[in-house]
Amino acid sequence: MATGLSVHIGLNQVDPARYDGWSGDLNACEQDASDMARLAGAAGFTVTDPLLTSAATADAVSAALESAAGRLTGGDILFLTYSGHGGQVPDLNHDETGDRLDETWVLYDRQLVDDELFDLFGKFAKGVRIWLLSDSCHSGTVAKVLPEVLSPRELDRRFSTDQPDEVAKRIRVMPLPVQSVVYKRDRALYDGIQNTRTAKDLAEIDATVLQISGCQDNQTSADGMVNGLFTGTLLDVWRDGAFEGSYRRLHREVTKRMPPDQTPNLFQAGPPLPAFARQRPFTI
Repeated sequence: MATGLSVHIGLNQVDPARYDGWSGDLNACEQDASDMARLAGAAGFTVTDPLLTSAATADAVSAALESAAGRLTGGDILFLTYSGHGGQVPDLNHDETGDRLDETWVLYDRQLVDDELFDLFGKFAKGVRIWLLSDSCHSGTVAKVLPEVLSPRELDRRFSTDQPDEVAKRIRVMPLPVQSVVYKRDRALYDGIQNTRTAKDLAEIDATVLQISGCQDNQTSADGMVNGLFTGTLLDVWRDGAFEGSYRRLHREVTKRMPPDQTPNLFQAGPPLPAFARQRPFTI
């Protein structure tokens, strides 16, 4: 019988000491993680304790995924969710095809580069399925152009709600000036991460990854009062299990309800497994 494990990450803040005084305050990311953990538990997954804000360090996330890799074998499934800021660093090992930037998860103490994430995926056995939900900016592939900062008028158009302005206008992206300062200060760390991994190495994973993201790589994701816009929409579509259909249909139905400038992406990596995308979500 197949085993299902789930790992959930949500950060409403980051450590200002590690991000040039920027705390990255968000409202709904911890709730996103808790809600995904609840759904996973109801579906029969073994749920690890969600990694929330200060607990969501690079070492803790890496350890959680390495532990999962040691427990899962062919036919098993990992359900992995991330809710928080997205960032970018220059691509040094040329595994990116267009923007020459590596996407990152902005964890509490430092950014986790997409190269690291796929290196961790490489530790999973052949035949393991990994379902990844990433509700963050630049999350189209979380692997592979930072848009201009949106004007107040554009923010009003995109996220106009009855919510307080400071919440309604919040997007899940690390500001470009902060990205620049952090990269310059910690360049040896981020360059070293990439220089130990070639594009060929990153392409060779045995598990099959199916990702539904909150937006495309060149878009931003909106925060909210209770859930992020993407996560909240997915919960509405799922309807506590009343949804009928596949991962592909789930992606289509969520996309239909999203604004045109925040378009969820469906991305697959690793060995082709067409049957995976046709399965019902949360199926072990």
